[in-house]
Order: sequence, then structure tokens, then C-alpha cells
Amino acid sequence: MMRASLLIAAAATFAAAPALAHVTLEGKQATVGASYKAVFAVPHGCAGSPTTKIRVQIPEGVIAVKPMPKAGWTLDTVTGKYASEYDYHGAKITEGVKEVAWSGGKLLDHNYDEFVISTYLTPGLKPNTTLYFPVVQECEQGVSRWIDIPAEGQGGGHDHGSKTPAPGVKLMPKP
Repeated sequence: MMRASLLIAAAATFAAAPALAHVTLEGKQATVGASYKAVFAVPHGCAGSPTTKIRVQIPEGVIAVKPMPKAGWTLDTVTGKYASEYDYHGAKITEGVKEVAWSGGKLLDHNYDEFVISTYLTPGLKPNTTLYFPVVQECEQGVSRWIDIPAEGQGGGHDHGSKTPAPGVKLMPKP
């Protein structure tokens, strides 16, 4: 009886543990002052529950955001003012997409999918740093918040030691 109780407790602990995989960006590097195709890889649901919504926060300095529609999902964007004015192909841009959300679909826990956004990385972004895109993954039961960004000067690597790291891309100087 004691052994069965221990097995049940161990199984419950394992089921409640966060998944090792997390939402990541397919491309690990991007060039400042150039177009960037952000491909967000979603490898699982929330502790076995299907994903029903993905929300991506667009960081400052990322403009000309165009999300790719997905069959079976509703696409929504939130727009707002930028902290700075940006020059984009000769036009002055002061506002644009600040968040992208895909919802209404159903990505089963044992399946994988990608969510894509075309962007432009402004020249004012700092090369040789990591740019983070916080993501909230909503499921039928539960939410996974991939939003942890390391303090400046801390953490290298794309998961920077966090259990819930925001997807990041290393910014490279323009050649």
C-alpha cells in the first residue's frame, strides 16, 4: 500500500512539473537594420492540455510587423504608439503593431506548430545583444508564460537559466 501511494505521489509530481521544452524562435540570429522573419516554435501544450491561443509581445525597435494567418485560427493585433519615431523606407513611423495573437485553434499537446511574423529590426537596436519576444501560451486548461527576460548584463544563451524564458534572438551588426 505504501509503495502504491509513493508511485501515485511521484506521478502527480511529474504531471505537475513544467515541460522542459518551451516556445522558441527558429532563427537564433538576426541582423539589425534588416527584415526578420520570426518563427515561433510551439512544441507542446500546457501540462497535457491543448494550446488554444498564442500571444506575442513585440519589443520596441521591431516595426513593420505582419503576422502570417493560420488556417483554423483567428488572427488579432494590438497597435499603439512607439517610444521613438522610426524611419522605414523613407517614411516616419510613430505607431504600429505591439502584440500579435492567434486564437481559436487547437494545438494538441503531442503536436508541434509554428507561428510566423514578418518584421523589420530598426538600426537603433544594439548589435551583440539578445532581443526578447515575450509569449503567453493559453491552453484549454492552464497558461504558460514564456516571459522571463534576464536583467541587463545577466544570462547568455536563449533560455538564460529560466524555467519560463522569453524567446530571444541574438542581434548581429549589419555587414
